[in-house]
Amino acid sequence: MKPIWIVDDDQSIRFVLEKALLRENLPTRSFTNPQDVLKALIDTPDQEGPQILVSDIRMPGGSGLDLLEKVKEKLPGLPVIIMTAFSDLDSAVSAFQGGAFEYLPKPFDLPKAVELIRRAVDESLREEVAEERMSAAPEMLGQAPAMQDVFRAIGRLSQSQVTVLITGESGSGKELVARALHKHSPRSAGPFVAINTAAIPKDLLESELFGHERGAFTGAQTMRRGRFEQADGGTLFLDEIGDMPFDLQTRLLRVLSDGHFYRVGGHSAVRANVRVIAATHQNLEQRVKEGVFREDLFHRLNVIRLRLPALRERREDVPMLTRFFLQQSAKQLGVEPKRISDAALKLLGSFDFPGNVRQLENVCHWLTVMAPAQVIELKDLPPEVLSTARTPAPEAAPIAAPSPTAFSMPPTVATMPEPAPHVEAVAAFPELEGATAPAWETGLQAEALGLLEEGRTDVWDVLTRRFETRLIQTALANTRGRRIEAAHKLGIGRNTITRKIQELNLE
Repeated sequence: MKPIWIVDDDQSIRFVLEKALLRENLPTRSFTNPQDVLKALIDTPDQEGPQILVSDIRMPGGSGLDLLEKVKEKLPGLPVIIMTAFSDLDSAVSAFQGGAFEYLPKPFDLPKAVELIRRAVDESLREEVAEERMSAAPEMLGQAPAMQDVFRAIGRLSQSQVTVLITGESGSGKELVARALHKHSPRSAGPFVAINTAAIPKDLLESELFGHERGAFTGAQTMRRGRFEQADGGTLFLDEIGDMPFDLQTRLLRVLSDGHFYRVGGHSAVRANVRVIAATHQNLEQRVKEGVFREDLFHRLNVIRLRLPALRERREDVPMLTRFFLQQSAKQLGVEPKRISDAALKLLGSFDFPGNVRQLENVCHWLTVMAPAQVIELKDLPPEVLSTARTPAPEAAPIAAPSPTAFSMPPTVATMPEPAPHVEAVAAFPELEGATAPAWETGLQAEALGLLEEGRTDVWDVLTRRFETRLIQTALANTRGRRIEAAHKLGIGRNTITRKIQELNLE
């Protein structure tokens, strides 16, 4: 294992830590100032660099916070522990924004210091293994047998241009599978065009698909090419095909049959060389029986069908996906990637994720913004996840057709996690039974009950403090630290937010 680098101008501190860590079979290397550390980083090969960096804040010849910033530029994944006297505590807390793993207040209890360093080492080693796994499969993630079947199917279809129907629950990443099919097909040099047929009003969908001529309807000032023409030579992905209006299904069937169509208001046939990949979360066979989906179109689309497993059916993929999404969220927000403890990962793995991989992605984005430290602990998880640990889960319903994929794509929008189904968290309040409450209220209710059952008499202060802390942290993250703007968005005064930041130690 690589050594733990200790940076402190106090010889007694270095000596005590060296001896304690050597007793734990943890190699060390000590420095007296930040300049020597930076020089050593340049001269030392990466494979012999530090496993962990433990640095004081105030040293002659440089600041530990400046050292943190420069080290993170060279080694962004290196865990850094900041040692600080009580008077430096505000500076140490602010160091979290620079990516510090944790801070160690002086004078420190030696066993606790060793325990903290050991935890940082374990996290570092675990992250190294996770990074190696992700670098081996950068395009798509999933070690579960069900996902491996999907990957093999994509491989078999790599030289084919046959129509494919992708089925799976909402949030399954069906579009990501379609993109992979396109990328590995002979049409990869052509365009990939996607359209969600359920998201476009019926009156506009025909024009979106097939285009329109000038003057075809009010507002049609110019000729417009539709998605079929835009995808010429490439792939057209029709998402949520089960929601397509019945009359448009007839036009789509004709295009799939002979490759010709007419723009809205047009009189000349247009030909498009397009491979169609369709997707749906619905049972198309049932839709055919109900008379809302054409049977001949179903058979035309159902040449090759790929079924994607739900995330709850491949829980072994949750740790890998979680670490990947945490890295992607951090990159998107321009912050240091957070790590996650084994206990938190275990609870995430037991959660059913009704929103599937998309919901896990949103949870990771939420944790990147809301978790107070660099290591995500069990208590930092969203309320809808924590509530499942506090209450008995309802009897699981039979699992229908499998669903989502774990293809790794970066988040596209900063969203909060999708709420889990309502859980009756507090059976002691029968008047709440059957009520539909937001997930965070359910989590708050469960948390309050847990504290009350412990016999606590400071429940109001504890939960109010936590609520205000999360609320202010979220507002500051949204405004990139601009306090006046955050106060305005929260509807409070500038002096109020300044006072609260001081009271809650959020400097």
